[in-house]
Amino acid sequence: MRKKRKHCNNSVPQDSRERDNWDHVAYDPEHRLVVSVVPGKRTAKNVDKLVVDFKKRTNGLIMNLITSDEYKPYKKAILKAYGKNTAVVHTGKRGRPKGSRRVPVEGLTYATVHKTRRKGRVVKIDLRAIFGSKAEVETAIEASAVSKTINTAFVERHNGTDRNRNARKVRRSYCFSKDWDVHNAMTYFTMYSYNFCWPVRTLRVQDQGDRWLSRTPAMVAGLSDHVWSLGEWLSYPAVQLS
Repeated sequence: MRKKRKHCNNSVPQDSRERDNWDHVAYDPEHRLVVSVVPGKRTAKNVDKLVVDFKKRTNGLIMNLITSDEYKPYKKAILKAYGKNTAVVHTGKRGRPKGSRRVPVEGLTYATVHKTRRKGRVVKIDLRAIFGSKAEVETAIEASAVSKTINTAFVERHNGTDRNRNARKVRRSYCFSKDWDVHNAMTYFTMYSYNFCWPVRTLRVQDQGDRWLSRTPAMVAGLSDHVWSLGEWLSYPAVQLS
């Protein structure tokens, strides 16, 4: 954002909003749907905002499987959003008894992707079950309609699509963002319009006449029955979430 990391000065308040920024994205790989996005610094606060927003948009339903990279704040944010407080059993030992602690609710399954790299290339990907047993994670993967292994390939592929749609995120380009508010607005614009206005090639189906029918993520997810134009999407009445 405006400046590269090496050109920023920590003593200058304005520079705190510059340098690298991230898109924290909650992505549904089966429908290719962007459920939630929070642009900004890679911080625990933004991870919390993403998980809370995702839970709100999905009515608090427990997903069959949640996956992410190994960024540590995800575990705490998911436990905070989907966990429950449980009283600690008194042991009878001396000392002040501990209060309640946060534990995952039944059915919460969360796993991370651990990548082993050699000379900058990924040579091995391991599954690490964080909430739920490894067997439960593997069962959830087997039930998936799009992948039989845990990976971050779907969201990474979407990141490439979004860079194609949003020139402000193209690397080594004069189009890079120089104003945070505009960058923020364009991120929401491209991410959410993608759901309704962007036909995804891998989602198309053939009709009885063997003609290929284009479908958007929103159509596959049951949120729409047609491909929206940008004009239709922009003029649709907006609802302000509280």
